[in-house]
Amino acid sequence: MKVHDSANNFLSSEPIVLTIGTFDGVHAGHRAVIDVLKEKAEAIGGETALLTFSPHPRVILHPENHGLKLLNTLEERKQLLDGAGLDHLIVEKFTQDLSRLTPLDYVKGLLAEGIKPAIVVIGDDHRFGRNREGDFNSLKEMGMMFGFEVVALDAEYINDIRVSSTKIRSAILDGQISYAEELLTEPFPLNGIVVEGEKLGRTLGFPTANLRVDDELKIIPKNGVYAVKVKLEHTEWMPAMLNIGERPTVANVKNNPLTIEVNIFDFEGDIYRNNVKLSFVERIRDEKKFSDIDELRSAITNDKNRALEIFNESKGK
Repeated sequence: MKVHDSANNFLSSEPIVLTIGTFDGVHAGHRAVIDVLKEKAEAIGGETALLTFSPHPRVILHPENHGLKLLNTLEERKQLLDGAGLDHLIVEKFTQDLSRLTPLDYVKGLLAEGIKPAIVVIGDDHRFGRNREGDFNSLKEMGMMFGFEVVALDAEYINDIRVSSTKIRSAILDGQISYAEELLTEPFPLNGIVVEGEKLGRTLGFPTANLRVDDELKIIPKNGVYAVKVKLEHTEWMPAMLNIGERPTVANVKNNPLTIEVNIFDFEGDIYRNNVKLSFVERIRDEKKFSDIDELRSAITNDKNRALEIFNESKGK
């Protein structure tokens, strides 16, 4: 997949079948849309493309109260879209100036003079341009004006996208990792940077790497213990367990900041400041406060044994 940083920088010698959207999660509904693009592209000997915006428009239009949590960072979306077989991803920077474009100027600048699609496949409730004044019918008229066809997506696909995104976010916030994976068709990912911690895990016999997630829009699963797989820059995927929460047994104050700590099984090495990729496998339990350190250590031992069982079970599938 080729990634382009602007519609104006896009260039292809092949006819383009384009869709427009966020595609957060790149879940089953989104993959169905990409399959539609592939079919239409194959019929005209062309290639598929997605136009998306970064930052998310709501962050720019409502900076103080956008209330947004996303399933994927932009980098995660790029990897997933590549795996889904998309040919081109156009990432257009969203600005206040862009939000003020009339529907005609929007279509002329981004589509007619930029991407130059042969076909645009879009939901019949798609809105665009200043104050969302442009709709499907006006896009179809502009398509005739500028020489591209506008095709409505099947309503069932659109419904899948809406419902699945909401369901997946709810599932992740509720710790239902397996259900989220079923809807995503891929394990839920989380990326972070290893930062300095208090090294309490070492005293318990379970050294952990403390992760910092820099993208404030990235959704974080419900507090608790999870079986996960971990990948460092130069390693294969490794089995591990992860704790998300406030460490109520060892923390000294109330309302502790959220921590994300991962214990990689049978691994030694200094990975401070390394980028870490996580792939969630299954939730093990809620976070809870134990009566003392010995009880906590016993619980973590049980967590590791359960995680190993989960990994062994998954090998047989």
